[in-house]
Amino acid sequence: MRRIVVTGLGLVTPLGGDVETSWKNILAARSGAGLITKFDASNQKCRIACEVKPKDHEYGFDPDKRVDHKVQRQVDPFIVFGIDAAGQAIEDAGLADMPEEMRLMAGCSIGSGIGGLPGIESESIVLHERGPGRVSPHFVHGRLINLISGQVSIKYGLMGPNHAVVTACSTGAHSIGDAARMIRDGDADIMLAGGAEATICPIGIAGFAQARALSTNFNDQPEKASRPYDKDRDGFVMGEGAGVVVLEEYEHAKKRGAKIYAEVVGYGLSGDAYHVTAPHPEGSGAFRSMQMAMRKSGIDLGDIDYINAHGTSTPLGDELELGAVRKLFGNNIANLSMSSTKSAIGHLLGGAGAVESIFCILAMRDQIVPPTLNLDNPSEGTAGVDLVPHTAKERKVKAVLNNSFGFGGTNASLVMKAVD
Repeated sequence: MRRIVVTGLGLVTPLGGDVETSWKNILAARSGAGLITKFDASNQKCRIACEVKPKDHEYGFDPDKRVDHKVQRQVDPFIVFGIDAAGQAIEDAGLADMPEEMRLMAGCSIGSGIGGLPGIESESIVLHERGPGRVSPHFVHGRLINLISGQVSIKYGLMGPNHAVVTACSTGAHSIGDAARMIRDGDADIMLAGGAEATICPIGIAGFAQARALSTNFNDQPEKASRPYDKDRDGFVMGEGAGVVVLEEYEHAKKRGAKIYAEVVGYGLSGDAYHVTAPHPEGSGAFRSMQMAMRKSGIDLGDIDYINAHGTSTPLGDELELGAVRKLFGNNIANLSMSSTKSAIGHLLGGAGAVESIFCILAMRDQIVPPTLNLDNPSEGTAGVDLVPHTAKERKVKAVLNNSFGFGGTNASLVMKAVD
């Protein structure tokens, strides 16, 4: 059986334009939330979001580092975020100048939950107000979800699988799991895998708010709005950004002397078969996803030290995930820590699973787990679970579980462990 390891990391988040800045700010319990600046949101029910900060900000993102100006003008921000995160990961892995022989067996699996929504919105207005002749010739290929993988493949000459997952908020985790399978099956030796999202635009915020998914009670206190497992939670805060990892076959990585962060040992996926937006009332889909990932991992439930929860800050979803974790882990739950980093960076939708997997990997690297912010008044179902309130916690972290659940009842879980 071919083993799959992580040899490179890349992040663009509301708390930083790279891995180390984002991680430092997560551990410092900073929040990426604020009033929306991308458009006038004064008439919206939800006026807050976790935006990626401009390059002149203390922890802003500079797209000019890795994305050509021409490309930036032609594509939606989610593609820009994805290209940059992929570039960071490939550089971190020492693979920016791969020989052609290696590039033949290197590919991409980078997806998005929604894709180019801002561009679809703006070009629809152009069509309506100015006619079809004024619609951008780059409209289609600047919005398509698979164009992160396409652009990255072209930029780095990657001729292996060119793949894109679209499974709502499970996209990032599914992308990593699917890419790991491709390596296991011999379709590739190296895969860039992850997800990206950028849907902070009028139609995006209005649509999620109308679905009563977004927080609307904290417009005057943005940093307090994302509060997973807290009694006062009233919905998630929209985030944006990207996370990409380099996955590599273990012997291939060893042969070239690569730095190895972690091994992907378990991948579980399931369907609720229940409702378009609401999770199964017994959390059965989440339970089966985690159960499958653990079964495939070959490690014991008691070996999991940290869970990065889906934990979006919605009244229903948080409790159901926690119940599923209790059901699966039983008494072992007393020995693990579980937190939701969405409390700091918001919900990155299709990018969430990849970004949060990277936080899991960094927790193993540094032996510290990130906090759940705003957990001031824990709900009743949290008793006896270490949800790492307010402050990061140093502890042993040798194996981790990451959960991602999405609209349509799609679930993904990843298990990773340290490589001795």
